[in-house]
Amino acid sequence: MKPIKVLVIDDSALMRGLLTEILGRQPGLKVVGAAPDPLVAREMIRALSPDVLTLDVEMPKMDGLEFLEKLMRLRPMPVVMVSSLTERGTEATLRALELGAVDFVAKPKLEIARGIEALGAEIGDKIRTAAQAKVRRTDGKPGASAGQPLLLSRHLSTEKLIAIGSSTGGTEALRVLLMQLPPNSPGVLITQHMPAGFTRSFAERLDTLCRITVKEAEDKERILPGHAYIAPGDFHLRLGRSGANYIALLDNGPPVNRHRPSVEPLFLSVAQYAGKNAVGIMLTGMGKDGATAMLAMREAGAFNIAQDEATCVVFGMPKEAIAVGATQEVLPLESIAPRALRHLESAGAGHVRV
Repeated sequence: MKPIKVLVIDDSALMRGLLTEILGRQPGLKVVGAAPDPLVAREMIRALSPDVLTLDVEMPKMDGLEFLEKLMRLRPMPVVMVSSLTERGTEATLRALELGAVDFVAKPKLEIARGIEALGAEIGDKIRTAAQAKVRRTDGKPGASAGQPLLLSRHLSTEKLIAIGSSTGGTEALRVLLMQLPPNSPGVLITQHMPAGFTRSFAERLDTLCRITVKEAEDKERILPGHAYIAPGDFHLRLGRSGANYIALLDNGPPVNRHRPSVEPLFLSVAQYAGKNAVGIMLTGMGKDGATAMLAMREAGAFNIAQDEATCVVFGMPKEAIAVGATQEVLPLESIAPRALRHLESAGAGHVRV
C-alpha cells in the first residue's frame, strides 16, 4: 500500500520539527511537507497533494479555523487538528469539528517534545483513520441538519433509557441526534471517545443547542428524563441503580479496548440494569469498541440501532456491531432518534415514577 501523505501546518518551528520527525517514524505515514502558515500551506497542498493535513488552531496571517472553513468549502480533505488544552483552544477545536475536521489531538501543556513523542502512536492512528474518513464539502455552518424536532405522544416510564457509543465523527453525529430529542425524552447516557479537558465544553455547547439538558456525567447522580449525560474524558461511565432509580457511575480504571472512556463498560452495564427498557445506538467511529457489549444488550432484550455507512464519517464501530449480530436496524443518522422514540413508545409507557 502507498504511504499516507501528510502535510503538517503549524506556526511553531519546534512543533513542525517534532511532528515531522515523529510522524515520519509511524508505519504507513510519509510527511511530505511542513508549512508555517495557511498561505504557504495552500501552495503546498496544490504542489504535493497530501492525503491528510495536521492543522494548528492558532496561527498568524490566517488562523486555523478560517483556513479550515475555506478548505472544506473549496477543496475538502481530511484534517486532524492539533489543539491546545486551554479554554480558547477547546472551543476552537469543537468549532473545527463542526466545520468538518475529522479529529483532533491535544498538545501537552508542559515538556512539549516529550509529550508529543508520547502521543506519536495516537497521532498516527488518528491520521490513518482520517485518511479513510468520508469528508464532505461544507459551507462554514455546522455539518448536518438536525432534522425536525420530535415529540413524544405520552410520558414514558423512567425505566426507559437510551445508551449511545461514538468516536471519530461522533461530535457532530451526537449534535444531530440530540437536537431532535424532545424535553420529555428518556434519559440518555453517552460515551464519546474524547480526552479530558474537552468533554465539559462539548456538553455545554450541546446544552445551548438542544431542548434536553446536556451535561458531563457526575458520579452517583440520578439519571433523569430529558437529560443526556456524557462520560467525562478519562473516566468510564456505567449505569447503576440506587433503590428504584438509575444512577451514573464513574471510574478511571484501566482503558478498555484502548479507550477511557470506553463504550464497552457503558453498554455492559445497560444490559445488566436496563435490559429490554433500553435502546442502544452505535454511531460513527473507528474500531470495534462496544460491539460485543452491544450484543449483550440485545441478548438482554434491548433494541439496538447502528448508523449506516453512507452517513458515517468512519464506518468502523457500527460495522463491527452489525457483524456480531448486535443490531436490529441500520439507519441513516437523521432517522435514528425518531426510530428510537417510536420503539420506546410502542414498548409501552409502563409505570411512570417521578
